[in-house]
Amino acid sequence: METVNTDGYMTAGYIVAFLVMGLYVLSIYIRSKNLRRDLETLEDMETAEKK
Repeated sequence: METVNTDGYMTAGYIVAFLVMGLYVLSIYIRSKNLRRDLETLEDMETAEKK
């Protein structure tokens, strides 16, 4: 009895997994960038309020 070749499914699974991880990392990067911008805006507002 011969085993079924599932190399294609394994490759597809790895591709999907890496795409999902890549999108997650990109999402974290974008969120971090937006948070830094928001923090900078708040600090500018605080500085302007003190003057």
